[in-house]
Amino acid sequence: MKHFLLLIAVCFLCCNNSEVETLTLKDYNSFHKEAKEFCKENGYNESYYFLVDLSLHSGKNRFFIYDFTTKKVLDKNLVTHGSCDQFEENPDKWKKVKFDNRVDSHCSMKGKYKIGNRDYSSWGINVKYWLHGLEATNKSAEKRVVVLHSWSAVKNKEVYPRHSPLSWGCPAVSDAFMGKLDVRLQQSEKPVLLWIVE
Repeated sequence: MKHFLLLIAVCFLCCNNSEVETLTLKDYNSFHKEAKEFCKENGYNESYYFLVDLSLHSGKNRFFIYDFTTKKVLDKNLVTHGSCDQFEENPDKWKKVKFDNRVDSHCSMKGKYKIGNRDYSSWGINVKYWLHGLEATNKSAEKRVVVLHSWSAVKNKEVYPRHSPLSWGCPAVSDAFMGKLDVRLQQSEKPVLLWIVE
């Protein structure tokens, strides 16, 4: 009887968590198709691009390296989003991303970015890449110094149901993942596309 009750308790806990655990996989094919056309038309790297889906839970992998040739995700990892709490209260900042292009907003900015020059960063592995916003939603990226960099506080594996730390708008990744991105970006002869979506 004791074992039976234990089994029921375990099943109850698993069933209650299943709703949270079974997140539907999104179909990114339309993004991949548009990204490939964009890269081809604008002289960007046509082998791969970076897709960041900030609609996903921050404890889940949501930074994807997508290969245009194999049509597969080569790698994925965690990435931060902005706290967006400077101009108004944002009690849901850990759970839901808010977007704002204004300087000092500390918000994330969606849209396509050209990954620019490699530079020194005081964060993580001391490497950052300048991001050049290509749309009205992210034109202030350089002025805001919203860059691609690493941060030791960002884990290298999923932490769900916990959240990743918040940034001031930068898509910050783990030190280990940034090492991989850095090697890839240094080897690219053409600019690489980073696209932040929700």
